[in-house]
Amino acid sequence: MSLSRGLQALRLEMPDRIPHTQYISNDPFIRHITGLDTRDHSTHGQIGSALAKALDYDLIWNISERPITGRQTAMGHAVWSEVNPQDNKVYCPFETAEDVLAFDPIAEYGINDHKETVAYFNAILEQACASYPDALFPGGRYHSVFSACIRTFGWDMFLSSVPGNEEAFDRVLEGFAQLSLVESKAWAETDIEAYICHDDITWTSGPVFNPAWYRKYIFPRYEMIWEPLKKAGKKILYCSDGTFSPFIDDIVACGSNGFIFEPTTDLEYMVKKYGKTQVIVGNVDCRALQFGDKAAVRAEVDRCIQLGRDCPGYFMAVGNHIPNGIPLEQVVYYFNYFNEVRDRK
Repeated sequence: MSLSRGLQALRLEMPDRIPHTQYISNDPFIRHITGLDTRDHSTHGQIGSALAKALDYDLIWNISERPITGRQTAMGHAVWSEVNPQDNKVYCPFETAEDVLAFDPIAEYGINDHKETVAYFNAILEQACASYPDALFPGGRYHSVFSACIRTFGWDMFLSSVPGNEEAFDRVLEGFAQLSLVESKAWAETDIEAYICHDDITWTSGPVFNPAWYRKYIFPRYEMIWEPLKKAGKKILYCSDGTFSPFIDDIVACGSNGFIFEPTTDLEYMVKKYGKTQVIVGNVDCRALQFGDKAAVRAEVDRCIQLGRDCPGYFMAVGNHIPNGIPLEQVVYYFNYFNEVRDRK
C-alpha cells in the first residue's frame, strides 16, 4: 500500500505508478489472495485490511455514517454469496404519497450531537490507522440526500410521491440534507484528507427524474453539505452508481474535487474536460472479466489506462465491483496485468 501515492493523486501531483482501489466480494479470490476463509465468520474483521495489503491499495473506499432508528423501507436484496443468504424481507411503512410528504426526517431520526459525532468519527479513524496504515482513508456518508430517500421510502413510494408534489417534497429533502450537514461538519473537524459523498442519483439508463428537478432540489444541497468540508481543506470525492454523465458539469460546479463511478458513466468525457483538475476513480467494467477472455480483460484495462495515464489524479478500479461469479482465473489475470502496465512511462 502507498499512502504517499494516494495523497499525490488526491493532490493532483502525478504519482509514478497509477494508484488503485477495488471493491471485491468474490469469495474464491479473497481466499486465494489473503489465505483467509470467507466461510469462517471469525475472519471477517480481517478481510478488508488483508485485501488492501495483498493488493497494494492506495485508497480505501469508506463511508461511515452514524446509525439511525426510525421508519425505513426494506426492498429485499439478492446476493449470490457463499456466506450471505438472500434477503427476502420486503416491507414499506409508507402507504400513500401523503405519508411520504408528511415525513419529517429530523423528527424521525433526530439530530446527533456535534461533539459526540466528532468523537464517533475520530474513533473510526483511529481504528482505520491500525487497519490501513499505508493507504488513504477518507470519511464519507452513503445516504447523502437522494439515497436517503431510497432508504426511507423505497423506490416505489419515492417515485410515485414526488412527481406533481415537488414543492411539498422540498421540505423532506431539506430534512435529509440537514442530517448530512451534521455529519459533514463533524468530519470537517477530523484529520481526514478526503470525504466521499455517496448518492445514487441515477440508474444505468440515466436520471430517474427530470434533470431540472436535480438542479433545483438536489445539487444546491450538495454545496451546503460540502461547505464546512471545503472550508477545512478536505477534498470532496463524489460517488454514484448508474450513468450520471449528464450531471458531471453540475457536480463540478457544486465544488467536487473528484469522482468515483461505474463504467456506464463517460470516462472519456471526464478525462478530456476534467482530467487535470479532478480526481478520477474507475472505470473498468467487470463484465469484461465475467464474460470476456483474457484479451477482453487486457483491452478493458488498456482502455482505462490510455485515458487515465496522463491524469494526475487517476485511480484504477473495477467500477461496478468484482462480485462472486467472476472466474478466479479472470480476477487473478486482471490484477497481474494491471500491475504489469501501471507504471507511468
